[in-house]
Amino acid sequence: MRFATIQTHLGPRAALLQDGSYIDLHATDPDLPASLRQLLEEGPAALQAASQAVRRGKVAQYPAAEVRLLPPIPNPPKIVCLGLNYSDHAKETGATIPKDPILFSKYATALIAHGDAIVLPPISKEVDYEAELVVVVGKQGRNLDPREALSYVAGYTIGHDVSARDWQLKKDGKQWMVGKTFDTFAPIGPVLVTSDEVPDPQNLGIQLRLNGQVMQEGNTRHMIFPIGDVLAHLSKVFTLQPGDLIFTGTPPGVGIARKPPVYLQPGDVVEIEIEGLGLLRNSVVQG
Repeated sequence: MRFATIQTHLGPRAALLQDGSYIDLHATDPDLPASLRQLLEEGPAALQAASQAVRRGKVAQYPAAEVRLLPPIPNPPKIVCLGLNYSDHAKETGATIPKDPILFSKYATALIAHGDAIVLPPISKEVDYEAELVVVVGKQGRNLDPREALSYVAGYTIGHDVSARDWQLKKDGKQWMVGKTFDTFAPIGPVLVTSDEVPDPQNLGIQLRLNGQVMQEGNTRHMIFPIGDVLAHLSKVFTLQPGDLIFTGTPPGVGIARKPPVYLQPGDVVEIEIEGLGLLRNSVVQG
């Protein structure tokens, strides 16, 4: 199933994408929660009820072309990100392969949806692009075994870890969190694809195009720390919750590693495509 959050005249609503239309689940069945995060919190039975509701009688639907998408999970409990999680990306930056996951956070104020604009902050001149697979947690978990951790995944979406390199790398002590979480620096979407439709998340092609030119191309099989290990590691530190977003790192081809470096400019269009998940497109404007 492919879930989204759409803007309606009644506010944000959880929706199911089916046959080119988005079906407002709560309007179709008032027993279903209005938000996608709430739907995940209610567990697999609620997801099944959503699937059944759209098969019964009249549904509240909107043609995809007329819908304004919001981030699939607009209000995640946490946004956790991995740095240097692809061996080929670590190599291009000259970094040592990490022995433990390198972690930082973004905040919900950084989230934007497919079609929204990335805003370049006036106080940064080196804003870079990073295509990423994003894991959406489906149920609460603590101290997970890596072998069972994937069962805690609700699904996957596409993410863009926009990065102000001058803030991330040139400030005293290096400021990863600050450089990564300016407003609009976390585009995600367009939809959440449930895990049953992604048989092997460790074998997905990823491509980022900047103004139509391929800049990043890789595969999730090159992750240093696979998804199950990442979730298990995180769950030893804090409780995973439904709706948590985990950005899993980026493949090679980032702007800072190029000679000369390539940074985002006003008027640019960034497209990220991940096998089986769709296409995330965002324009770039000057703040």
